Amino acid sequence: MKSEKFATALVRQQVANSRGSKFFTFHSSLFTCLFFTFTFHFSLQNFLKNMSLYEGAVKRPIMTSLCFLAVIILGLYSAIKLPIDLYPDIDTNTIMIMTYYTGASAEDIENNVTRPLENTLNSVEHLKHVTSNSRENVSVITLEFEYGHDIDVLTNDVRDKLDMVSNSLPDEAQTPILFKFSTDMIPILLLSVQAEESQQALYKILDDNVANPLARIDGVGTVSISGAPQREINIYMDPQKMEAYNLSPTQVASAISAENRNVTNGTVDVGTQTFTVRVEGEFDDPSQMLGVVVGSYNGVNVYLRDVARIVDNVEERSQKTFTNGVQGAMIVIQKQSGANSVEISNRVMKMLPTLQKNLPSDVKLGIIVNTSENIMNTIASLEETITFAMIFVALVVFIFLGRWRATTIIVITIPMSLIASFIYLYATDGSFNMISLSCLSIAIGNVVDDAIVVLENVTTHIERGSDPKQAAIHATNEVAISVIASTLTMIAVFFPLTMVTGMSGVLFKQLGWMMCIIMTISTTSALSFTPMLCSQMLRLQKKQSKTFKTFYGPIGRALDALDTWYEKRINWAVRHRWTIVAGSFALFVLSIAIAGIVGIKSEFFPANDNGRIGITLQLPIGTRVEKSEALAKSLVEKWQQRYGADMQSCNFTVGQAGDNNTWASLSDNGTHIISFNIMMVPSNKRDRTLASICDEMRADLKVIPELAKYQVNLGGNQGGRGMGGQATATFEIYGYDMDATRDVAERMAEQFRSNKMVTQVNISRSDFQPEIVVDFDRDKLAQEGIGLTTAANAVRALIYGAQQSYYREDGEEYDIKVRYEPTARVSVEDIENMVIPNAQGKNIRIRDLAKVKESAIPPTIERKDRQRIVTVSAVLADGYALSDGVELGNNIADEIEVPNGITIQVAGSYEDQQDSNRDLGTLGVLIIILVFIVIAAQFESLTYPFIIILSVPFAFSGIILALVMTGTNLNIMSMLGGIMLIGIVVKNGIVLIDYTQLLRERGIGLIRAAVMAARSRLRPILMTSLTTILGMVPMAVSHGVGAEMWRPLGVSVIGGLTVSTILTLIYVPSMFCIFGAVGVKRQRRKLKEKRELDAYWREHKAEEMLTNTRSSVMEQNAQRAINNFRDE
Repeated sequence: MKSEKFATALVRQQVANSRGSKFFTFHSSLFTCLFFTFTFHFSLQNFLKNMSLYEGAVKRPIMTSLCFLAVIILGLYSAIKLPIDLYPDIDTNTIMIMTYYTGASAEDIENNVTRPLENTLNSVEHLKHVTSNSRENVSVITLEFEYGHDIDVLTNDVRDKLDMVSNSLPDEAQTPILFKFSTDMIPILLLSVQAEESQQALYKILDDNVANPLARIDGVGTVSISGAPQREINIYMDPQKMEAYNLSPTQVASAISAENRNVTNGTVDVGTQTFTVRVEGEFDDPSQMLGVVVGSYNGVNVYLRDVARIVDNVEERSQKTFTNGVQGAMIVIQKQSGANSVEISNRVMKMLPTLQKNLPSDVKLGIIVNTSENIMNTIASLEETITFAMIFVALVVFIFLGRWRATTIIVITIPMSLIASFIYLYATDGSFNMISLSCLSIAIGNVVDDAIVVLENVTTHIERGSDPKQAAIHATNEVAISVIASTLTMIAVFFPLTMVTGMSGVLFKQLGWMMCIIMTISTTSALSFTPMLCSQMLRLQKKQSKTFKTFYGPIGRALDALDTWYEKRINWAVRHRWTIVAGSFALFVLSIAIAGIVGIKSEFFPANDNGRIGITLQLPIGTRVEKSEALAKSLVEKWQQRYGADMQSCNFTVGQAGDNNTWASLSDNGTHIISFNIMMVPSNKRDRTLASICDEMRADLKVIPELAKYQVNLGGNQGGRGMGGQATATFEIYGYDMDATRDVAERMAEQFRSNKMVTQVNISRSDFQPEIVVDFDRDKLAQEGIGLTTAANAVRALIYGAQQSYYREDGEEYDIKVRYEPTARVSVEDIENMVIPNAQGKNIRIRDLAKVKESAIPPTIERKDRQRIVTVSAVLADGYALSDGVELGNNIADEIEVPNGITIQVAGSYEDQQDSNRDLGTLGVLIIILVFIVIAAQFESLTYPFIIILSVPFAFSGIILALVMTGTNLNIMSMLGGIMLIGIVVKNGIVLIDYTQLLRERGIGLIRAAVMAARSRLRPILMTSLTTILGMVPMAVSHGVGAEMWRPLGVSVIGGLTVSTILTLIYVPSMFCIFGAVGVKRQRRKLKEKRELDAYWREHKAEEMLTNTRSSVMEQNAQRAINNFRDE
């Protein structure tokens, strides 16, 4: 027990330490896994030896049944309590900082906000990359940290750094907003809102009647309203009247602020009570402001109505949202951490009819995206896969054993191991998701392996005439050690997955833990519950029914014929063992050659058809919002006619996002930018694939001449870097000179567009945006007693508006903005004619203080690791892999001339892919070492592990052939299949060699033992292999929702296990005979040497005895002579 506690503590310590590095260190992980493996191995062996687990289970069937029944009840209870989600609840390695600086250009944002923040944040520990996006009004900085570190601790560090630098930001800049990314930030619902007459008050209507009630639903985190402009009180000043009365905007704004306030004037005692005296001065109606005195002229009061007008409407600059061509808004719903996405979605959907009744008749609610539908469709697809896998497993067992009772035993043991894993999920705050359910599908073929080995051996003993109880005990005892060893090899495969970091670890950590737990439970069940059921249910079948003979007779004869045929083949193989071994490795070399000649394309993740399409269109900078809106509506009409019922909803947003629209500010926006969010029906309900629909839409956009740029993203607006998106080759061009980097990017993009494999090219940097620069003369400002900041703020107030007060109504606050009439700020001349008050209060025209000129600046400035970059992304057509695009991009980069100071490097998904490949490669080496150690400890030999490990390359041959034949790309899922096969292939070898060794210990000759063992273990090996293969068939051929992600895994396991099983059944006996023959020769040599030594010693011993006899006689004669002499 002490060793087990020590090993457990060591595992926890090593896992905690692994969080502090990019990838777990090889030595610490190896050390941890060795302790875990050996402790588990020897503890279980001693337990089986001393406690007689299977004997106790057979003799106490009621206790055994109740124990496992308790496990099932706990598992089912856990399953009821588990939430349902698409992915596990994952804290990513990303933190975003958003800082608003309204009215500032991209270059101002970069210099005054982004760079100071970057310089300070760059000192945060474990920072991998810092990227930024500086555009008009807002700075967005993204911090990407090394995986494996506590994101909450890092968030606190970042918050401390922000507190240090916030005071050095411009006064007008708002406090930086920090976002910690996690799966909880992914919206679970996007609701559409269509409105006509209520458009002006839509935001308040939705906030009161929809957002607030939805936010009160248990589990709902945040409810945001996007695309509904908020109310704003604008006071538009007439420049000519203001100049005539010698008034400045600051005077007007200050006068309104002074009049719009409630003042508390102390307290008075009246009788026995104390009353507070308060003067109410806030406006009850916006029109009351017209009577405010804003100044005087020639001794006469000047009222606001004399110089301005009031417009009570919505914000001047705001986004508009349309759903299926009708204007409205969008409601974004996010969940709380750990909440059940499906349950929350169901509650929201149930509440929508009630909410609709409380809305004006012209306001209609609808659904844009409901992630619960995708979740449930994906889970339903996986449940179907699991069901078919269980059916296939049951058929295989029945066909090979021919006993319905034996088949029932196997069918009972399958759900028991799977249900037990629900307890782990519930204890660790897990959920039913794509990873956990796929783990169940993967495990079905493996959990029955141990039970099949035990069941087949018990059946053999019963058929020999043994009592069922004694047969269950003795048969289990014979295979218990090999069952434990095979399970340990599977744990050695999956346990290292729990320590992987990076993108692979995000997905496979839960998979590794669940598989370890499921395999442990299945082994425990196979060594206790299965023997107990065998002793109670199996009987010697002395006579079979005629119906059964008719049905199963041909199957039994076919299996017997297979045994005989295989025995003949293996008998020939072990006598020509060098030929077999050479041929096996020749096949491996041939598969490598085929891969080199035909070529296997690689990608990071397979494209996933989730029904979502994200489109971003950019017209020329400065395009009016009306023109953008008209183009978007025409596209919506065109696509609705083409796709009809296949298009579930088509939502688009156009216009400049306001300061309070955080959701919209996360992406590019403006009057010239259109963002589409399109939802198609699930993939199993339409004929077109999502990739083909995306290609059709790109073709439509390509022929629109006024489009400056377009981007169509399969899977939504996450771009090319992410799980399930279309293959996208991304190249980053670093350099400070924006003209030079733009030129290199354009040349790369042109080369990409000319290639047929590229269907879309995107350059991250937009065209230069026109701007008007006001260049103040500092000397002239000084003469008038005006500071530069004061002058800049005055210009800003005239154009953007001076906001010094709020209008309050029904508990809500609305901005009151004072600025020039819209018609008085439309040209350079208008700006030149604007006035600024000097130190004496006299208005001075801007043209007398500054030069006003037109210029152009980049609308967005991107930086990565504190360097300016521009990104070129090439979306590949359907049928091309990421490796094709990267190879093409590298060739283009080598051909074009790159100026000094500019560098090009591959980024995006390819960078993640290379990191994951390195991690999984190291993981594969670690697993092989662990498996070798487990087998060596089991057989107390270095020869047997060597034989078994050498069968692993045949699995890789099968993977290569399967990928080539099916045209499947090599990706992280197919690589996971290769790692799984290490354990599965080794299990077959262990079963074969273990029985061969047992026959050798009974005195059977080498070749005869190899042949007998091969024939005896043919059916168990075929059964375990077929159960795994057929368990993967539904995954490999499924076309349900989400099936694209797991299909490469199924193809890899089926191909690798098929080839490796066939070769293992021939190769392992042959290799055993090769090493066995060497051992026999060595043994014979030792026996010969021993016989010669014994003969030598026998011969010398006889001579010695004769010499001793003679010496003894002589001594006796001499003594006798002496005695006679004395007598005389």
